[in-house]
Amino acid sequence: MDLKNRTVIVTGASSGIGEAIARRCAAAGAGVLVNSATSVDAGERVAASLPDAIYVRGDISEPTTGEHLVAAALERWGRLDGLVNNAGRTCEVPLDKFESLTPEHWRRIFETNVYGTFFVTLAALDALRASDDAWIVNITSIAGIRQTGSSLPYAVSKAALDHLTAHLAKQVAGVRINAVAPGLVATPWTESWDQLKAGVSAVTPLHRVATPDDVADACEAMITNRYVTGQTLVVDGGLGLVL
Repeated sequence: MDLKNRTVIVTGASSGIGEAIARRCAAAGAGVLVNSATSVDAGERVAASLPDAIYVRGDISEPTTGEHLVAAALERWGRLDGLVNNAGRTCEVPLDKFESLTPEHWRRIFETNVYGTFFVTLAALDALRASDDAWIVNITSIAGIRQTGSSLPYAVSKAALDHLTAHLAKQVAGVRINAVAPGLVATPWTESWDQLKAGVSAVTPLHRVATPDDVADACEAMITNRYVTGQTLVVDGGLGLVL
């Protein structure tokens, strides 16, 4: 992957999947805008460790955050070539306990995972259209494809994001828009999920959970293939085959 003289925004990039993607883009030569909503110290450390990066705090559930991120990238580098919509939110409510869900659960998750992703994308489109090879990768989840996940609102939001990916790819000429849908990934977010990780490792054909680098590998495939758009690449070690 060669991203020299290119600029990429990665939301939710202070740790885990987002950090791995930011590091992969930086290693390929890109200038990287690292974003997070709350983990400021961690985000600043990630940006400081990359050759050409800045950190910009912003919660994508706020409608103006996308414009702020794009403006910061354009001020620093004068261009935008790629966007990774990784920032997301969940709540840990077992799927069979859906009757305990409240409107607040649904509102908070959709404001980040669906509305926030859409408005960051919308804010970036003009700058991306000015690039000769522009792309967007949305990080979704196997939970949007199979009946699994940390909660019902999370799963439904990721299904909506897969559909949003396809619709935007159809409507936005000249910008490749794809999604990567991981299974269970070992990140700080899932650090305490030992029992679930053991169960997934036991039944998954590849007998392990994903790493952030596995997801970054899939993103790299989507970034480098210039004739793929509107697709969701599942990265679950075969978990979906046994669910």
